[in-house]
Amino acid sequence: MSKSQNKTVANAADPREFCGQIEHPTRRADALVLLKLFAKETGFEATMWGGSIIGFGRYHYKYESGREGDFLATGFSPRKANLSIYIMPGYQDYSEIMGRLGKHKLGKSCLYVNKLADIDLDVLRELIRAGVADLDKIWNVQPQ
Repeated sequence: MSKSQNKTVANAADPREFCGQIEHPTRRADALVLLKLFAKETGFEATMWGGSIIGFGRYHYKYESGREGDFLATGFSPRKANLSIYIMPGYQDYSEIMGRLGKHKLGKSCLYVNKLADIDLDVLRELIRAGVADLDKIWNVQPQ
């Protein structure tokens, strides 16, 4: 069995400091709101993953192919173009929740939001809880 490591790994950088250095004032304010929201909804401490992703919880995966590794359970990245919100393993079972969220776009396991004012934060909270619970059933989510 081969063991492959992800390029994006947890590190010791301070997520609050990272958020405080975001140039765009709305993006910075939204990132600080998400920092508190994710911590409250997951019960996990924030951890930086790579240079720009803030993760909450982690899981170890091992596929039949032999690929295995650790990755964040959920989190976000305040990118220049938008907020990227990571709900693993994806959105296939969340259409009812997503329909109530507000203005957003979807990627494979990523939700793109221009600003938090465009979405319902209570629905986002529900989505975070559902995503972590579903992931935990498959991979056993752990604290950082």
